[in-house]
Amino acid sequence: MGISLIKATLDDAAKLHEIQVKAFMPLLEKYQDYDTNPANESLEKVITRFKQPFTDYYLIEYLEDTIGGIRVVKMSNKSYRVSPIFILPEHQGKGIAQKVFAIIEEIYHDARLWELDTIMQEEGLCYLYEKLGYKKTGKSKIINEKITIVFYEKS
Repeated sequence: MGISLIKATLDDAAKLHEIQVKAFMPLLEKYQDYDTNPANESLEKVITRFKQPFTDYYLIEYLEDTIGGIRVVKMSNKSYRVSPIFILPEHQGKGIAQKVFAIIEEIYHDARLWELDTIMQEEGLCYLYEKLGYKKTGKSKIINEKITIVFYEKS
């Protein structure tokens, strides 16, 4: 399929931020969740995350173009959190995210638990994560009258 992940460095922060904004902008416009949507994050916030010793960022490459990114947060006891994963809109719906998750799970083969969250109202996203083996934890968080975040885990 031509998908690969390249470990990102601080020099990649601006590129990843630009792609993150483009990828999440349709959801920001739809749900107007200005406090939580990654399209509304500053470059400085992304840079701050890059500097965290427990954070790894990867560039998602497709046919030698950078089309997205994924951040993996190392938590305690071999637990990891994906927050966020993003792919440019023109590349969404092509099975790329599924391949990215397969690669990430190979890289972090010692994982005991994976966590992520997504928008409950985005049925396609929920379907994707459930297809990948993630289960709803029963926790959710109402952001505004249009959007609720639902939490997932995979053992």
